[in-house]
This record gives sequence, C-alpha cells and structure tokens, in this order.
Amino acid sequence: MTRPSSSGRIEVICGCMFSGKTEELIRRLNHVRLARQHLVAFTPRRDTRYRLGNLVSHNGISVEARVVDSIWDVPSNLDRDTEVVAIDELHLLDDPPDAAVEVCQELADRDLRVIVAGLDQDFRARPFPAMARLMAVAEQVDKLFAICVRCGAYATRSQRLIDGRPAPADAPVIAVGGLELYEARCRACYEPAR
Repeated sequence: MTRPSSSGRIEVICGCMFSGKTEELIRRLNHVRLARQHLVAFTPRRDTRYRLGNLVSHNGISVEARVVDSIWDVPSNLDRDTEVVAIDELHLLDDPPDAAVEVCQELADRDLRVIVAGLDQDFRARPFPAMARLMAVAEQVDKLFAICVRCGAYATRSQRLIDGRPAPADAPVIAVGGLELYEARCRACYEPAR
C-alpha cells in the first residue's frame, strides 16, 4: 500500500554569529511568498537587537514576525491557513531542550513546513541542546559559516568579548548582542572561555 505524500518537514539553518542564518531564512521566506503560500514567522521577545516584531538580518533585511516568549506559544499563534512556519533565533527561547523537538515535530506532522534558524553553539563552543536535538530529527540541516575576523578562514565559532577579551566561562550563556559583543572566529583563532 502506498502512503500519501506529506508536505510536512523540518528545516534547520544553523551556524555561528554573522554566518547569515537570518538572511538565509528570509531568502527562503521570499520563495514561500513567491509560491503564494501562507507563512507565519516568529521571533523571541528577548531578541532586542533590532525592531521587535521583525526578523532582521545583520545587513538590515527584514520580515514581519510575531513575538513569542516560548516555543509553546507558536502553535496557538498560527492562522488557520498557515502552510509555512518560520522561527528565528530558536536558541534564545527559554524552554526545555525537548520542547523545540516536540513542537516542531507536531507542526510537521500537521503537514506544515517548519523552518528554524539559530546558533548551533554557545560562546563556549558547546552545542545549544535544543538546536542539537532539532538537527537530529530535521529533514534538512544547513550549517552556514562566517569569515574569521582574525585570519579570514571559515568561521564556525562565536567569540564573545568583554572589554576586548574572551568572556569568562562562568558568564551567562545568553547575551543578546552584535558586533559590540561577538566576533566570528575559526577553530584556530577561537579562544576558549576560561
């Protein structure tokens, strides 16, 4: 017996700071619009770097988004005709690691295309648990890289700086910021938090 095809799927866009994650998410959402599919985008309330209620890339491109405090807020904030769900900066949502998997799996099982973007590692170069678990169940994972500000190699790490020096290991895991707080670095130029 042939199973009916499903359009539900989970796509993960990940990488370090300044790797173009939000820009790639917005690029995909522009394709969704061209296909005349109904989309709903979400952004965490704690991402205060740009305009609240918008997905904004570092180069200033934006898409209107609904603000949420938790991944659990996403299903109840969808429109009836939603076909595509986009969640930016997933690592900034303060939920248990399995919550993202549970919600995204539920949405994909409802035949929705779920596109998630976020950092794969924190400033200590440790995986963000929610992103790691989501990558394991996603149909598609795209890991982007930036360019190392020190040597020009491919950067995969987010170096957090405090007064020009690497942040200490006991600093909070989440610190929302941009160029004033982070640098993209390669493995060789990254300085581990101590």
